[in-house]
Amino acid sequence: MIRSFDGNEPRIADSAYVDEAAVVIGDVVVEDGASVWPNTTLRGDHGTIVVGERANVQDNAVLHDAAVLEAETTVGHSAIVHAATVAEGALVGMNAVVLDDAHVGEGAVVAAGSVVTEGTEVPPSTLVAGTPAEPKGEIDDPRLEETADGYAELATRYAETSERLD
Repeated sequence: MIRSFDGNEPRIADSAYVDEAAVVIGDVVVEDGASVWPNTTLRGDHGTIVVGERANVQDNAVLHDAAVLEAETTVGHSAIVHAATVAEGALVGMNAVVLDDAHVGEGAVVAAGSVVTEGTEVPPSTLVAGTPAEPKGEIDDPRLEETADGYAELATRYAETSERLD
């Protein structure tokens, strides 16, 4: 479902994939090659939400209140990003939470189930884990780029081959 709110309409690039089971409301920007998967909610009613170029927001994730995903980021299944920024090439793992005014640095990884508390600065190329999330070490994993590539390819396949059967 894609709908306006309070005079703001989502702006979705022609090359982006937004699943018809996703909910995209209000002041939301989905850039080229980005993908938004089933049951995801992007609720742009308290600030602009940006899903950057080739970023992917996986099933059941929630973005709200001026959340920004830069290019080639991944937000895993059932994760929440609330009024925070996830920098280029970073990954927020499944069921992780990134809270207000936090910044996840370029190429960083928030481990599954972790909570990045308000105002936290996750350094670039760093793995954080736990509640609250704490640095566990540096990460240099070329598979992060493969994640963005894989989801961009999968989104293209969905756009080209899936069809509603009901």
